[in-house]
Amino acid sequence: MGEIKSAFEKAMEKVAKIGEASEEELMKWKYTPEGQRLAVEYLKEECNLTAELGKYKEEEKRFVAQGAEEVLLRSISLPKNEFAKKNNRRAMEAIKALKRDKASVENVYSKMRRIFSHYEQEGEQQRRQTYEMLKQDFQSKVQQAIQQQTGVPAGVKIDVERQPQFQEEWRRILAQLDSQYQKLLEEYKQEILGIR
Repeated sequence: MGEIKSAFEKAMEKVAKIGEASEEELMKWKYTPEGQRLAVEYLKEECNLTAELGKYKEEEKRFVAQGAEEVLLRSISLPKNEFAKKNNRRAMEAIKALKRDKASVENVYSKMRRIFSHYEQEGEQQRRQTYEMLKQDFQSKVQQAIQQQTGVPAGVKIDVERQPQFQEEWRRILAQLDSQYQKLLEEYKQEILGIR
């Protein structure tokens, strides 16, 4: 019967099979997290990203910029509030500063801005209408349930918005409505990743 190996032993065997990491891999492992850290600090308004990038040698800067770009792209989200809008502006400015092909980045940003605008205007109206319909539907179902249990038409006005079932259903519907915008936004983020 064979010897049972621990997860650690199996992992060490895989590492041994991989062999020595290349110089490029070592630089990536070292400098990508640096870029991620700098992007977080930049978003918190604790550093000047461009100035910080200038402190690295050219071969290191590529990996630092990749790490920063990952964090900056992840931080772009639907403009649900003023904080998100401000965060989006800062992240988009920084990404554009990192890229050489600024015209291509701006083309993608135009598409993103259209999505943001639609989300805030037509999307807001759609969310409001959907919310009111859900509220009416829940109110009707609660009134029906009270009437079935008591046999008397419900004269009591129930605040369905405070009911956990209502809130849970609204969160589910809201996520569904936002998902169509989110999908497009993710496609645009992938497009930006492909730009040099």
